[in-house]
Amino acid sequence: MTKTGWNFDNSYARLPGLFYNAVMPTAAEAPELVVFNEPLARLLGLDADKLVTEGAEIFSGNNIPEGAEPLAQAYAGHQFGYFTMLGDGRAILLGEQMTPDGKRVDIQLKGAGRTPYSRGGDGRAALGPMLREYIISEAMHGLGIPTTRSLAVVNTGEEVVREEMLPGAVLTRIADSHLRVGTFEYVARFGKTEDIRMLADYAIKRHYPQVENVDNRYLAFLQEVISRQASLIAKWQLVGFIHGVMNTDNMTISGETIDYGPCAFMDTYDPATVFSSIDHQGRYAYGNQPYIAVWNLARLAESLVPLIHEEQEEAIKLAENALSKFPSLFESQMLAGYRAKLGILNEEEKDQVLVDELLELMQKQKADYTNTFRGLTLQRMESTPLSGKEFKHWYEKWQARLERQERTKEAIQAQMKASNPTVIPRNHRVEEALAAAMDGNNAVMEKLLHILSNPYAYEAAQEEYCTLPDKPDEPYKTYCGT
Repeated sequence: MTKTGWNFDNSYARLPGLFYNAVMPTAAEAPELVVFNEPLARLLGLDADKLVTEGAEIFSGNNIPEGAEPLAQAYAGHQFGYFTMLGDGRAILLGEQMTPDGKRVDIQLKGAGRTPYSRGGDGRAALGPMLREYIISEAMHGLGIPTTRSLAVVNTGEEVVREEMLPGAVLTRIADSHLRVGTFEYVARFGKTEDIRMLADYAIKRHYPQVENVDNRYLAFLQEVISRQASLIAKWQLVGFIHGVMNTDNMTISGETIDYGPCAFMDTYDPATVFSSIDHQGRYAYGNQPYIAVWNLARLAESLVPLIHEEQEEAIKLAENALSKFPSLFESQMLAGYRAKLGILNEEEKDQVLVDELLELMQKQKADYTNTFRGLTLQRMESTPLSGKEFKHWYEKWQARLERQERTKEAIQAQMKASNPTVIPRNHRVEEALAAAMDGNNAVMEKLLHILSNPYAYEAAQEEYCTLPDKPDEPYKTYCGT
């Protein structure tokens, strides 16, 4: 282990060259640390105090830590339903850090320069989008949703050319791994069956060791990924998160949320909500996310067909059967999540009807998603955005439902507080923080990050972050800047 705590063991770099290209980051002119995640650094076993002063050179790619083996990973993917060759065009994996608690995590520099997969791009990233990923990914972690995390953002001291000249930056991203559905698609398209087997064995050993010794481990592997993705997408839906670009290269094998480009959190409840500027047909709308997840998982299943059974027809049948389980897995996770959000512990047959009626009311009255459940948690009708006779009738049904379980009001509220965030990274607050940071004022962003680090606290300091923008009906657009 080095003096700053780097402890690399780079298993991906020991795979064949088909899977990656060794490449060094492009040097940054005048790197400056903009934001640094000290608590995360300590969890990783790093010397946070030293990195506050020395981190700019490391997190820009100028100084490669001892034991790192920089590489760009190869992958492909279906983008908006169409297959294309991709790969890490501007992200460089430094290596895999072994943490004090025995975890293996990827350390990746995003925006670190051209790679063999850059496809004509400059390999750089702009400061605003990198700070945005830092904020949203850390907010997702605070919400308890599996996610890549952000360790640091460095200003490179250079400008990048987009629609205008923008300050350049590098984000240091932490992940259980960067294996994607698109990684398997790439190997299935350009490699041999033994290459797919090698990748699958690697993924199993790294993420699903419990299936290594089962009879059909590749089918079991597919089933595990399906289950983990059903859980992840349910968690997104339950907090109103819209990923925005659910291409297969943005679906991880580990079940982490990855890529925070055109993502955003929904204010007004509407399943058709889309924020991405390029999603003109609503393919990745809030209500479509579970269906797209199944579509993406089918691409993984196709890649694994040669491994699942020697007879292709039988392999396809087994894979289709595994995929058919996704809807019930997802729906059970959703209902369990909504029961928790409504303070319900036991199960009754008509609970789904109660949930559906609430969501219909929210959509009809254009109610704010987060504030509706926050208001219900406070156990006062007037504290929700909903009103009228229909809501009063629903509220009475809900209260009657709560009385049909042996729980105190205090226990019910405690469960609801643990399930309903009082704050989310609202779009206008994120934009406010980014605008200030771009002017050199990080205080707004730092306060927002602090508030978002404990979204279930229900503290007085969080009240101002529950308010809606001045123009809540004004369309909000996000872009693929990250």
